[in-house]
Amino acid sequence: MAFLEMRHIRKTFGSTVANDDVSLSVERGEIHALLGENGAGKSTLMNILYGMYPADSGEILLNGRQLHLAGTKDAIANGIGMVHQHFMLIPEQTVIENVILGNRGNPFVLNLKEQARRFTELAAKYGMEVDPWCRVDQLSVGQQQRLEILKALYKNAEILILDEPTAVLTPQEVQGLFRMMRQLTDSGCTILFITHKLPEIMDVCTRCTILRQGRTVCSMPILPGADQHELAVRMVGQEVELALHKQAAHPGEEVLRVTGLHCARSDGVEAVRGVDFSVRSGEIVGICGVDGNGQSELIRCITGLLRPSAGEISICGTDCSGAGVKRILRQGVSHIPEDRLKMAVVKEMDLCENMILMHYDQEPVCRHGFLSWRAARLQGEKICRTYQVRMSSLTQAVQELSGGNQQKLVVGRELAQDPKLLIAVHPSRGLDIGATKYIQNSIIAARDRGAAVLMVSTELEEVMELSDRILVMFNGCIMADIRQADATREKLGALMAGIKGGQTCGS
Repeated sequence: MAFLEMRHIRKTFGSTVANDDVSLSVERGEIHALLGENGAGKSTLMNILYGMYPADSGEILLNGRQLHLAGTKDAIANGIGMVHQHFMLIPEQTVIENVILGNRGNPFVLNLKEQARRFTELAAKYGMEVDPWCRVDQLSVGQQQRLEILKALYKNAEILILDEPTAVLTPQEVQGLFRMMRQLTDSGCTILFITHKLPEIMDVCTRCTILRQGRTVCSMPILPGADQHELAVRMVGQEVELALHKQAAHPGEEVLRVTGLHCARSDGVEAVRGVDFSVRSGEIVGICGVDGNGQSELIRCITGLLRPSAGEISICGTDCSGAGVKRILRQGVSHIPEDRLKMAVVKEMDLCENMILMHYDQEPVCRHGFLSWRAARLQGEKICRTYQVRMSSLTQAVQELSGGNQQKLVVGRELAQDPKLLIAVHPSRGLDIGATKYIQNSIIAARDRGAAVLMVSTELEEVMELSDRILVMFNGCIMADIRQADATREKLGALMAGIKGGQTCGS
């Protein structure tokens, strides 16, 4: 008898069938991967297991006992924890305040110091030290993810669901996460691991269940030397193009120039310190670095979301230092931001409305001061068709799409503008292998049409494959400007850690 079973699960949202007779069997103490394309129903299935959605039909058994989950409290009471793709944290509260939210206990006695002590001991046990008194909005993305995992463990989770946990992590953080996952399973925890990244499955998982279009395709063990291509074909249902079609770059005129740029974070600490670089038409310049070393603030300055304290930003020869977002976009700039839900879409609005957010007052959507919904629909349909956004209709709310389909919508919308300067931050975050390669080839095609591309990614392989030049950021500074041909994982990894010429760089 399996430790956990989900039998014949069906779940619909209106006319959309998310899970159609899905079955899953998981053994105690294994790391079990759930693999599938964007919109295959992976997150929906795990949300049902976590009590967030009721299944329309089917059953869940734990140790042979049928579970009736009326909500997440029931799931937690049965030892099920989940770390969502988008973190469920309150930024304004401290770490320990987030940890104890929803915990049952004496409502008249709250000993935060004791709770913090227990939390610190738990964090140390798994090598995930996080200051319990630090505010969440002062943590890096990687630290926030560790906090989410510790929250679940603090509530005695025996089954831990990780939904795309590596999407926002650096290579070093990914390996740290995998070490922690193995340590957890060694101590009896069972992990369900949702991912699109085939090498990660080969690295850390023992078995894999593949979903396609809401149905179970197969379950199989992950053996040493397993064929990634076979997994990709089973996931997609047809041959998958995994190659990038990238020719040598032919850079033209300078499009973006950043000179002596300084800016501070919201807490007043200087995040970008004297940065200088340029991007020319017909080239892709990639930025890599451990999260929290100034990449986000740099991009926010360039796109008008953050005012620099010193320095200059020139786009197409126009001084845009401290300019507003709209003026910068009108310079022919497209922006794929780091957080699609917070910065790229209005999740309650429908697809068609989100498609025109950035250019509702420009042709062909706007003519003579009037909005043409027909033109907006035609444009939206073309983008969804080109970038294979799976949706029921253009009137569907964006929040009803899977994370990967939300990302494809944003990427398609920005590339459709035929920009002079494309700023892409984690462009393939949350995308399956087929969609990732399609988006990457689309970015290369934009470069070949003459766009200047500035790309930030925590995926080192993506940076090395796509970029013509690579900038490495550490502690708010540019450590090096390296040609693609000269880049290696070892060289970039050392620079990302602040080591240059064998010497460690100070603050």
